[in-house]
Amino acid sequence: MLYSPVFLKTENELNKVLKKQKRTRSAAAVLFVSLWDKPSQTLLRKLRSLQTGQRGKALYVVDSFTMPHAFVIFKTTKLPHLIQFKKSGVQSDDYLSKVYEELGL
Repeated sequence: MLYSPVFLKTENELNKVLKKQKRTRSAAAVLFVSLWDKPSQTLLRKLRSLQTGQRGKALYVVDSFTMPHAFVIFKTTKLPHLIQFKKSGVQSDDYLSKVYEELGL
C-alpha cells in the first residue's frame, strides 16, 4: 500500500488520529522514528522526498524527540517501527526491510 507522510507534532494529534481510526475502522498507519537513529534518518529523508498527495493513505510519522510518551502505546523499543491498522487487525513491523517493503520504498 502506498502512503503519503503526515508529520505529527503533538501527542494530542496522535490521540485524535487513533480515536478516529478506532471509530471509523479505516486503514491507517503510524511510523515511529528517532531523529538520532541512522536507519530512521535515512527513512525520513526518503519519506520527505515524496510529494504529499501523490501517494495513497496517510502515514502518520511520530518522532521520539517531540512525542516520547507515544512510544509506550505500542511498546515501541526498536526503530523504525511501523504500525498498520488493517481490516484484518493491527500489524506491527520493526524489521527494517519489512518496513521499507510495506511503505513501498
